[in-house]
Amino acid sequence: MEREITAENVIEYLREQGQLEPDEQADAEALAWGVSNIVIRIDRAADADFVIKQSRKQLRTQAEWFSQLERIWRELEVMQELEQLLPAGVVPRVLFEDRDNYLFAMEAIAADHRVWKAELLDGRVNQTVARELGKYLSAIHRKSFLQEGYQQRWGDWEIFDQLRIDPFYRFIVRSHPEIKEWVAELIEEMSAHRLCLVLADFSPKNILITDEQIHLVDFETAHFGDPAFDLGFFLSHLLLKAIHFQTEGTHCIELSETFWESYLSTEVVAPLKSGPETAKMEEPQIGQRTIKHLAACMLARVDGKSTVDYLSSAQQDQVRSFALSLILDAPASLPQAFQRLREMLTS
Repeated sequence: MEREITAENVIEYLREQGQLEPDEQADAEALAWGVSNIVIRIDRAADADFVIKQSRKQLRTQAEWFSQLERIWRELEVMQELEQLLPAGVVPRVLFEDRDNYLFAMEAIAADHRVWKAELLDGRVNQTVARELGKYLSAIHRKSFLQEGYQQRWGDWEIFDQLRIDPFYRFIVRSHPEIKEWVAELIEEMSAHRLCLVLADFSPKNILITDEQIHLVDFETAHFGDPAFDLGFFLSHLLLKAIHFQTEGTHCIELSETFWESYLSTEVVAPLKSGPETAKMEEPQIGQRTIKHLAACMLARVDGKSTVDYLSSAQQDQVRSFALSLILDAPASLPQAFQRLREMLTS
C-alpha cells in the first residue's frame, strides 16, 4: 500500500486523483463500520456524496488479528454481482477504484439512514425488515446455487478462514476445549457443502435503513460456500439481542422466526431441480446445519476474537449455556431452538 487514507488527508488525496475538483467544497467523516477497514464519507456541496473504503491489514480488536489487503477486491467484485441478484439500490454502486492503495469508492446511502443494529438495541422492532432480509438472503443463495461461475471466481476460502473460521470457530476451542472435535467436524461439514454465494457478514451492523429501502454493505468475507453459515451468523445476532433484553427479548426471537419463514418460503427463481443437492437448501437439512452455526457463532461473540459489547457478564454466561445446549442436546429444528431460548428467558 502506497498511502493510508484518513479523514484528515482524504480530501487532498481525492483532489490529487481527480475525483474532486481543486476548488470543490467537500467534507470528510470517518464512519464506524466494523473493525477491518477505514470507511470515510465524503460530503460534497455541489454533487452526490460518496464513501471511500480502504483495506487495513491489522484489524482493530483486542486480540491480534490480521488479514490480506486483497480482500477488498473480493468485496468490490461481489458488490457488482449483487446488483444483478437483488433489487436496484439495495447494494451501493461502485464508482471507482485505486488498486495501488487497496481502495474503492461507492455511492453513499442517505445521510439520515439508520443502522439496524442501533435500532434493535434501542428496542425498535420492525417485522417487515426481518421479512425483507429473508427475501434478500434467499435471493442471493438461490440465484447462485450450484453456479459454476461463482464457484470459480469465489471458491477460495483464505479470507473467509482469516476473518471467520479461525477467529470465530477455532478460537472458541481455547475457552471450550470439550467441543474441539465438534468444531473440527463443523468446519469439515461446512467445507463439504459448497453450494452458493455466502456473504459471511450478513449482520444488523451492515444493514442500513432509509425511508425508501433496506440497504446492505460490507462483503469482504463473501465466498462460495455453505448457506447455513450465513443463516447461523445472522440469527446469532438476533438471539444475542434477545438475551440482552431478557424477558423482553422475545420480540427478537419473533424477528428470527419471521426471517426464517421468509427465507424458506421465498420463491425468487423457478423451483430448483429436485435431487440430493437441492434438498440441502431446504428444511430439515439446512435447518439442522444452521443450528450448529448458530451455536458456534453465539459462542464466538462472547469467547472469540470479535466479541459483542452489549452483554453483561451474567448474560454472556447465558449465551454460553444456550449455545452449548444446542451443541450437546441439539433440537430437531430451528423453530425448536427459538422456543428453547424463549423458555429460558421467560421461565
